[in-house]
Amino acid sequence: MKSSTFKVWLSAARPQTLAAAFIPVLVGASIAFRQDSFMWIATLVAMFCAFAIQIGTNFANDYFDFVKGADTDDRIGFERATSSGSVTPQSMLRATSITMFIAFLAGLYLVWIGGWVILWIGLLSLLFGILYTGGPFPLGYNGLGDIFVFIFFGFVAVMGTTYVNTLEWSMHAFWASIPVGALCVNILVVNNLRDVEQDKVSGKRTLGVLFGETALKIEYVVMIALAYLTPVFFYHFLDYSIFIILPYLSLFFAWNLNKEVWYHEDKRTLNNTLERTSKLMIIYGFLFAAGLIL
Repeated sequence: MKSSTFKVWLSAARPQTLAAAFIPVLVGASIAFRQDSFMWIATLVAMFCAFAIQIGTNFANDYFDFVKGADTDDRIGFERATSSGSVTPQSMLRATSITMFIAFLAGLYLVWIGGWVILWIGLLSLLFGILYTGGPFPLGYNGLGDIFVFIFFGFVAVMGTTYVNTLEWSMHAFWASIPVGALCVNILVVNNLRDVEQDKVSGKRTLGVLFGETALKIEYVVMIALAYLTPVFFYHFLDYSIFIILPYLSLFFAWNLNKEVWYHEDKRTLNNTLERTSKLMIIYGFLFAAGLIL
């Protein structure tokens, strides 16, 4: 078995994408806090499960992309542990199974609180985390990855977190899911834009392969627009205070990222753009959460 140091496994977990696990729970918990129904333990367990599922999904992607031949020598993205030979396929598959099982066990506490609906949400999250790149019809290989991300990292994660705190489905959580899901999608958009040429060769039919790079750039703009229009909706239609527009403090950052997406000259620079898109989500998420509470 080849070397699998802590640094290798940390890289395989793809920490630059973990904002997609943290921010949805933060925003969902903020809705619960505003409703005076915030529960620390439920929120922390939800956060742990979100991280475990995200990391397990990243491990699964590492394994299945290697098995399907999507990670070629021409890859310009972040180094993958399996394709680089740092971790054997068997070890990566085992790590995927263990991580997902840990998420399942931790999630049983949330099932105890929230009932059967949380069990089904958790099982579907685990299942689609695998099916994103695995199975006979992998979502990420058939142009469905963006929809999966928007639904599960937006609606499911935000509304689910609010529910395990309040035991009620909240329309406010529904609307708060939209900017969260949109900014999660943009992490994937940059990833797909960077890898579009390699994906064509490997048969990975992302939206970039199906509709072209311009479609991905337009998608990035649309997701940014959704994110920054939502606070205005909260202010005008849901009677939130002026603090709800705090996310606009990050608008200049978002504008610069949009320019990088549209006018980059070297696909390798998109690795940095991806990391900064994740950072934008963190900044926006904290500002949005503050606006929801204040």
